[in-house]
Amino acid sequence: MDDGRPWFAQKRYGYGAGLPIAWQGWAVLGAWLLALLIGIGLAAWDEDVGLIAGLALIVPATAALIYASAIKTRGGWRWRWGGDE
Repeated sequence: MDDGRPWFAQKRYGYGAGLPIAWQGWAVLGAWLLALLIGIGLAAWDEDVGLIAGLALIVPATAALIYASAIKTRGGWRWRWGGDE
């Protein structure tokens, strides 16, 4: 299933991943956005329980996005100064 192709482009300046370059990257980003919207909706719905449930959804979803983008970025994560790489 994993063909070894990158899902995210590297950033030209700075550290980390850029925009998705494959449908899998867009799917991961879309799933994260959906989890973020649901978490915000839960927090707005109920201040006590909804905030905890929203954070319980947003924090693991963000960790999964960071992990997926770190392992599937073309060239890996490292500091870049804008050179042609």
